[in-house]
Amino acid sequence: MQSESKVIFERNSVEFVTVAAQYCTFLEEAQGMEREEFVDTILKILPLLYVKALLLPDLEVIDDGEELETCVTEESYAMMNAQLADIMGNRDDYLDVFVEDMKYSDQPVTRYISEGLADIYQDIKDFIFVFKQGVNLNMHNALATCQDNFRHYWGQKLVNTMRALHEVRFMEER
Repeated sequence: MQSESKVIFERNSVEFVTVAAQYCTFLEEAQGMEREEFVDTILKILPLLYVKALLLPDLEVIDDGEELETCVTEESYAMMNAQLADIMGNRDDYLDVFVEDMKYSDQPVTRYISEGLADIYQDIKDFIFVFKQGVNLNMHNALATCQDNFRHYWGQKLVNTMRALHEVRFMEER
């Protein structure tokens, strides 16, 4: 149990947890925010989240036979996605070329900023939920799972979404 405590309370882990919590809080409080303010702020949080995830120590899930709890339901995910789509309005969609399906298609693949942010939120919020419970083994496993999901899922989604947000922030209106 001592090794789990050491990893979850080391500086890089604590800083990742802090930025992850800020990401979730920002999205939860974004309803009604103007798009310009929202985009400006999220473009400052996303790079931090990415860097802090990169700095995590290599972790592996310690098998204890139990699955980690989740807190983001289909309904809360759909509400978050709709709220973000409302903020982004007509600037929500973008063309994504970094998808496996693109290899076999001559048609561009459309993605949505709101969906990307909501997907990242779901994984991060579930991680924060387990972490707040304060059980060292579960905290370790949540951090290891979140790190694995970053490597294989939401890290790429984050950079793709950030590219689209950069365009919204700095390019002329479509």
